[in-house]
Amino acid sequence: MPSPLFADRPAQPPEPGAVDALISQASRLRGEVDAVRRDAAAHEDDPRQRWQRALCDLAMHQLDDLRAQFGQLRDGAPAVTLPAGQDSADPGIAREDAAPEEDGSFFDGSFTSDAGAAYGEAPVRTGSLLTRVGSAEWNLLTDEVSWSEELFQIFGRSREQGPMSLDEMPTVVHTEDQPRLQAMVTDCLIDGKPIDGEFRIVRTDAKVRAVHMTGEPVLDADGCTASMWAVLRDVSELRRSERAVRESRDRLEHSRQVERTERRVAVELQEAVLPPWRGSLRFAHDGPAPLDVAGHYLPAASTGLIGGDWYDALALPAGDALLTVGDLTGHGVAATSSMAMLLGALRGMAVAGIRPGALMGHLNQLLESSGQPALGSAMCCRYDPVAQTLTWAQAGHPAPLLFRGGTGRQLRRPEGVLLGATPRIAYEETETRLLPGDVLVLHTDGLTRAAGALDDETGLARLIALAPRLAEARDAQECLRSVLEEFGEEAREDDACLMVVRVGS
Repeated sequence: MPSPLFADRPAQPPEPGAVDALISQASRLRGEVDAVRRDAAAHEDDPRQRWQRALCDLAMHQLDDLRAQFGQLRDGAPAVTLPAGQDSADPGIAREDAAPEEDGSFFDGSFTSDAGAAYGEAPVRTGSLLTRVGSAEWNLLTDEVSWSEELFQIFGRSREQGPMSLDEMPTVVHTEDQPRLQAMVTDCLIDGKPIDGEFRIVRTDAKVRAVHMTGEPVLDADGCTASMWAVLRDVSELRRSERAVRESRDRLEHSRQVERTERRVAVELQEAVLPPWRGSLRFAHDGPAPLDVAGHYLPAASTGLIGGDWYDALALPAGDALLTVGDLTGHGVAATSSMAMLLGALRGMAVAGIRPGALMGHLNQLLESSGQPALGSAMCCRYDPVAQTLTWAQAGHPAPLLFRGGTGRQLRRPEGVLLGATPRIAYEETETRLLPGDVLVLHTDGLTRAAGALDDETGLARLIALAPRLAEARDAQECLRSVLEEFGEEAREDDACLMVVRVGS
């Protein structure tokens, strides 16, 4: 690539119309990226949105640079400094306070750069983006140095101080980057290699800027290096955007890692508390026929976190059985740990002989006074195999479904409000007689409530319509399989628990 000062013949500029079209395309694309950025900025607390916003910032900075470079391409080579005494206001000298051209070759002066924030300085108004790209040439034969006006602005150097020689350059370069600059210049002057590298400069106003330099040696007729030219670009803003992208990506990855860890802990805790029920719940020796029980947990499709749903069946010392399902608000470790606490308390009180209505009252007090307040729905059933009666209470929970003789119906619910909603509330009990071969379906509302639905009436009707299939099933596991075939593949908004209990004959 020939030097703009020492080329044998000037390069032919491209057609202005073609470059103007490129400038317009870059401007239009920048506007579209800015629109995407504004949408991402509306969700400041979302790590993914912060990462997307940082990427948009980076793309906008790069499009700004591209648009400015197109402007330089259309206008020709940048002006260089003139000999001492010549007025910088002469034609060909670009001034920092020059008004933007109406055709878009300059970016409007309203742009405010915060690039310096990444280098320890307050945001500054850059004006035209052309002030961020400058050119220089060092003539080794005459020791003359030529700088463009923009280069003085990048280095924060006044015209009176004049351009810096190659020997002076390291004095403004950051100490850690001086060997890098020296290696680039040496390779260019001695070995004739092109320059392509980046270093930091410390300006006289103590501001630190990142500068990227590209250039080549200019050879004389004998093949010796006669001069060196370079284009220097202030990339502080670009580096700030790249760092913002990296940091946003790291925060997003950290957030994902936290979510994965939380999910793993929640799953392990849930599996420890809710082992799969696939078998019989036996009572005392020589007693009534056992209950055939099968249970299943269905995760929500819209979230990767585990909720606070539970199901449980437990043979009690008095010879009867505890059957319970419930649902706590929330997801993740907090919900599953609260569920484990509540289920543990429920089991303990059931073993102690506390009846379902009183048991619901104690659970309500426990949840209302918990360190992690939440709301919950629950149903607690106590089955007496000798009397074949089901005594149960509920707290804002769907009633059990009873299937008998090929038909199904929902049992009448006793009064009971959500757990944790009101302190010192009484819960009613009701009693239902069961017959051999009866099938009970206990579930949380996430099973029958479709996505976007205000109630679960439609899902409840579909569940009751399974009565003929449940009547033909050989055991509780086959009944459970029939329900899962109907509801298991749905994209539910909430997770759900399902337990099927078949009374032995």
